[in-house]
Formats: sequence, structure tokens, C-alpha cells
Amino acid sequence: MALYVKAAEILEKAERKQGALKTLVYDSKFANIKQLFALVCETQKFSSVLRELIESTKLLKHTKLKMHLAMVLVYDLVMGQGLKCGGSWKSTMMKHRSRLQAELARIKIKQKVSRNEDLLPAEVQRSAVDHLPRYVRVNTLKTTVEDAVDYLKRDGFSYQGQASRLEDLTLKEKDFVRDLHLPEVLVFSPKTDFHDHFLYKAGHVILQDKASCLPAYLLNPPPGSHVIDACAAPGNKTSHLAAIMKNKGKLFAFDLDAKRLATMSTLLLRAGVTCQQLANQDFLKVDPDSLQYKDVEYILLDPSCSGSGMVCLLDNSSADQEKDQARLTSLASFQLRCLNHGLRFPCLKRLVYSTCSIYSQENEEVVKACLQQNPGFRLVPLLAKWPERGLEPLTQCLRASTSKTRSHGFFVALLEKHSGAGNMNQRPPVQISDPEATSHSSLTFEKRPEASETENKQTPAADSTQTDSTPGKKKRRKRKRKKAATAEGL
Repeated sequence: MALYVKAAEILEKAERKQGALKTLVYDSKFANIKQLFALVCETQKFSSVLRELIESTKLLKHTKLKMHLAMVLVYDLVMGQGLKCGGSWKSTMMKHRSRLQAELARIKIKQKVSRNEDLLPAEVQRSAVDHLPRYVRVNTLKTTVEDAVDYLKRDGFSYQGQASRLEDLTLKEKDFVRDLHLPEVLVFSPKTDFHDHFLYKAGHVILQDKASCLPAYLLNPPPGSHVIDACAAPGNKTSHLAAIMKNKGKLFAFDLDAKRLATMSTLLLRAGVTCQQLANQDFLKVDPDSLQYKDVEYILLDPSCSGSGMVCLLDNSSADQEKDQARLTSLASFQLRCLNHGLRFPCLKRLVYSTCSIYSQENEEVVKACLQQNPGFRLVPLLAKWPERGLEPLTQCLRASTSKTRSHGFFVALLEKHSGAGNMNQRPPVQISDPEATSHSSLTFEKRPEASETENKQTPAADSTQTDSTPGKKKRRKRKRKKAATAEGL
């Protein structure tokens, strides 16, 4: 039973974006890694089918199982080679075997297919054939790209130089290249395993997808700067920021999940990061006006998202489209709140917003709404030679995908404060005090220079009123009229 419990735990972590499947499996220290990895991958691949089976047969109600544990048990029971456990759980699952098999047959008939693999969405079937390269980011806090390349060559790998086109990332076993866009990323054939390699265990390389390296690379905070990683765990982007900063300055990293933060602390220690200040805190509750963050100029915001761009989650959508849409709406609302909150830090210069989502609702639509609400910020055009752009009209942003960039699905936008916008945005609002505007007292306006107020109020009617208003002027005009009348009478 330990195999299924551990597999369910890893599937849940992957769904919550706590790491890639392979990394989570190897970090589990399970006795039979290959068996666990095979079960997790196959269950994840068929997750949409398994969820439909479980929901239609009401298995959770009948067995009191949790969803992820039910998924791994049902996979092995009706799609795999049979349950590899005994005891009460096997006895319970065997009672429902006939119903599960009948429901699976009904689904196949409905979709007019005969094989289990034909039930998978088209993009999942393609991804099973079109494997992504293995990307490795060199951790420059501990080594250099040149030294890492030399070590790998001595270890039996064959260096093919720097890639110049996307086709160069299709590699044979033991071949590797330097990435064509990101100079600190090395690219290997898909099945290359580094989990037991010295460079990985010593923290000299980080196993990180190419697209996931974009946010820190594009934010590019200089050494000595103050930076926030708003939703930091599991920590790969945090360690990348620290490397770019050369461990100089302050790197504030927040995450609401204490367990994820503990895992992240271990990762950062292995990577040699020393400039971090970790906090188990909701970023939305961080006070931008706190003296602690008065010098923060750079923010990396990679909030919770649907995870729809992750290859291992491409088939993780439910059959209930209305439920999926409600979840996307909720996520987009949360993402926009995080983005607006990040732009409130008074000395902010640049903020990177990224998701591992393929949906425009979490990407371009969030950024567009944010820019409308924050006119003091604008988009920065990114990597002119990157092959996939944001959807019109936000082509300054980047997208990534399995087909066009040979990576997980991803989205990145870089927002920059306008020159001169800082003083205007930091000026405190002034309440209206005009008695005639008491009905609008809840509105706030920025205080304008007094000279312009005076100039705007000087109308011709006001000038004539001011000319005739004083008593002295009235007496002088009366005397002039009297003299004129006397002269006329002469």
C-alpha cells in the first residue's frame, strides 16, 4: 500500500505546483523509484479518464478514498497490471472492479475507440511522442558555465557548442548544447537523468525548465538591489534571482505554504543562496509602505495558476466546463489582485508577471486589466528573437509551448514604471473641500499647482465683477458722471 500512498502524495504535490513529477519522485527516497515513477506518470497521463470513471461510479462515496489515492488504485486495477497490494484496500477495490470496467467500456464505446490510449486528448498523445529536452540551469553562485561544460565533457558527455536554432535542441543520448536564448541553460536529450549526478547533488546545476528560467532572467536585478519573490516556493526562480544578484542585496521571498517553504529552504541551502529572507506569509498581506521594503525596486510575481501549461498536467481538465471556467475566473481575479498589490511598492521600477498557464484569461487579460488600472506602468518589449509572442495586442509579452519553444507552456510579461510616474503616483490624494461639492466628498483628486488653479478660474465675467466691486471705485465713477453732466449743461 505504501506505493499507492506515495504516488497519490506526489500527484497532489504536482497538481499544486510544488515541483515537476520526476523531481518529486526522486526526492521521495522511495525504495523502488522506477516502479513509483512509472505509476505516477501513467496515472497522471490518464487523469481525466480516471476522474470520469471515479465520478460516474461514485467510488469516493462508496470507499471514503481521497481522489488522488483513488486514481492510482483505479489505474492499476483496470488499466495497469493489477493491484500490487493486499489487505482491506485490495478487498474493497475488487468489489468495485466490475463496475469500473463496465464504465470504462461504456466511455470507449461513446468515443468510438478501442484502446485506452485513444481516450487521451490529442495534445497529450502528441506530447507522449514529442518529448521535451532536459534543461539544466548552471548555478553561477557555485560554478561557471565553462567549468560545468568541462566537467560534463570529462564525465562522458559530448558538447556540441551553442545552439543557433530550435532544431539544434533535438539531441542524441550523451550530446548536449548551450541554449540559443538563455546563456546559463544547457540542453540534453529528453531521458538524461541528473538526479544522482554530482553536479545536481552539490547544487552546481538546477533542474529547471527553460521557460521557467525566463522570469528571473528578464527581471535581471543588479547586485545589491532589493528584490521580492512574491510567491516563491519551490524556489528555483528564487535561487536564479540570487545568482543574478551575486548574493548581494536583499531577496525577500514569501509563500503561504509552510511545507513548501521548508522544502525551498533546503533547496536554497544546497544552491548556496545567502541573501534571502524567507517569510511564511501571504504576499497580499505584505505592507508596501513598510520601512523594510522601502528600497524594493524589483518584484517577481509567479502566482498560483491553473498549471495548464505543464506537460504533466495537460490532460488535467475536468469534464465540467462550467466548473473549469469558474475556477479560471477565480484564479484570474486573484492574479490581478496580486499584480495590483505588487505595483503599490513605492520605489518599484520593474515587475515580472509569469504563469505556467496557456489560457489568455490568466495571462493577457490579467495584464491588460492591470495596465488599465495602473496607467503609470507600461509593458517592456521582450526578446525580439523569441519565437512565440503574447496574443494581440500584447505582443511585447512572451509565450512558450511544447511546439514552438520546446518547453512547458508559459507566459511572461515585464511591467516598468514610466519615467516621472513615481512622483505622481506617490503624491498623497487630497480630499475635496469645496462646499459646493459636498455630495462628492468621497472622491479624491490630486492637488494641482495653485497658479494653474488661478489661471483656470479667470473668466471675463469674473474680471468685470472684480472691477466694479469696491466702494472707492463707485464714488470715483459717480464724480466723473457729475462733472460730465455739468459740462454738458454749459
